[in-house]
Amino acid sequence: MRVSLSDSSPTHFFYSPLCESVPNLSELSSESVTVRLKPSRQYPFLARHPWVHAHALAEAGDQLEIGQVVDLLDHDGNWIARGIINPSSRLRLRLYSFDASLRIDENLWRDRLREAIQRRRLQDGFQPDHAERLVFSESDLISGLIVDRYANSLGVQFTSGALWRWHKTILDELQSLTGCESIMVRIDEKTAKHEGIEPVEFWYQDRSPEGRVHYVQNDLQLSVDLRGGQKTGSYLDQRLNHSTVTQYLKGRKILDVCCYTGGFGLVAAKHGANVTSIDSSRTALEEGQRAAERNGIEGIQFVEGDCFDTLKAMVENGEKYEGVILDPPRFAGSRHQIDRALRAYAKLNSLAVDLLLPGGVLATCSCSGRVSRSDFLNMLMDVAKRKRRDLIVLENRGPAPDHPVSISCPESDYLKCVILQVG
Repeated sequence: MRVSLSDSSPTHFFYSPLCESVPNLSELSSESVTVRLKPSRQYPFLARHPWVHAHALAEAGDQLEIGQVVDLLDHDGNWIARGIINPSSRLRLRLYSFDASLRIDENLWRDRLREAIQRRRLQDGFQPDHAERLVFSESDLISGLIVDRYANSLGVQFTSGALWRWHKTILDELQSLTGCESIMVRIDEKTAKHEGIEPVEFWYQDRSPEGRVHYVQNDLQLSVDLRGGQKTGSYLDQRLNHSTVTQYLKGRKILDVCCYTGGFGLVAAKHGANVTSIDSSRTALEEGQRAAERNGIEGIQFVEGDCFDTLKAMVENGEKYEGVILDPPRFAGSRHQIDRALRAYAKLNSLAVDLLLPGGVLATCSCSGRVSRSDFLNMLMDVAKRKRRDLIVLENRGPAPDHPVSISCPESDYLKCVILQVG
C-alpha cells in the first residue's frame, strides 16, 4: 500500500528532551533482565494481558533504564512473558512476547506494523482519500502506539515512554509501508506526566502538509488539523455508527449532544434530518460549521454549551425531539472512577429520555473502556425503570473494524454505541 504525497513545506517543531533521556539502542544490553511477580499475580499474564502494574511486581525495577527489555517471571521463577519497562510509570511493564524464543528488537516492530496494516486489508480495499486507524495499540500487539491515516498523512501518538526507544525504527517503517511523508508525532502532556517523561510534538523529517489535511468520510469532504486537533487528529472509531444511526433518523428533528466537530449530526443532516448540535468547545463547533458549509449542508445548527446544563434547560423549557444522540467524552479513566462515570451516564441518558417523544430514537455511546458493556446496559435499564419508559435495543454496536479488540485485553473493547427506541 502506497500513498502519494505532494510536496510539503518544512515547519518549525518542538523536539522534546525525551530524545536524550531515553538511552540509545547501543547503550542498552541486548540481553534482557528478569523481574518477578508477587505470589498469585501471574494469572492475567498467563492469559496474555499486556499490562503489568507496579503493585503486581515483587521487585520495582527502579534501577533499570526506561526501555530496557525485561523477562517477567512468576514468584517461583517460571518464565511468563517478555516486555519493556518504564520505572517511572505505574504501568511498569508492557508485554509484547509470550514466546521465549521471540526477541524484542527492531524486527519485531517492523513485523507487527506490517501485520497491523495487513489486518486492515482483510475486509476492504485501500481507499487513498479516506481515513482509517492503522495501529490500535494492544489490539495490534504494539501496546503504547496509535497510528491514524488521513488520506496522505499520518497522525502518530506514543502512549508509552518505554516504546519511544524504538521511535526512529517505527517511524521509518511507517513511512516505508504507507508512502506517507507527512507524519505528525506526539506524546501529549497527560501521557507524558503519567510516563514520567516530557511531551513530544514534531513533524517526522520536518515535512508538514500545506495547512489542513483533507479526507473523505461518509461521502463528506472533511479536514483535520494534525497539529492542533485531538490526539492523532480526530475520531475515526464512530464513522460507521454515524451512517448507521442516520438510517433511523432521516427527516427527523434530532439533538446531537457532545457533537465535537459534528460527526453524527453532519451525516444525519446530509440525509434530511433537522439537527441541533451541542458541544462545549467553540473551536470544534466552528470546524463543524465550516464542514457543513463545505458540504452544502443547511439543516444543522451548532450550539455552544455544557451537555448537562443545556439538556436540563431544554427539559425545563418543555422541548421535544424525535431523536437524541449522546457521544460524551470518557467519564472513567481508571477503575476507581467507574461508579462516578455510571452516575454521569445515568444523568445524561435520563435527560435525553425526558426530551424524546414516544417512539423516538436514542443513540447513546460510551468510550470509557473501564465501563463494561453489561454495566452500560444495566445503567440504561435503571434509567428506563426510573423514568417509567420502555427502552428497546435496536442495535448494540462497537467501533469500526479498524479498531479491533484484543480478546486478552478487555479494555480494548472500549466503545459502546447502543441504538434504542424509547416508548
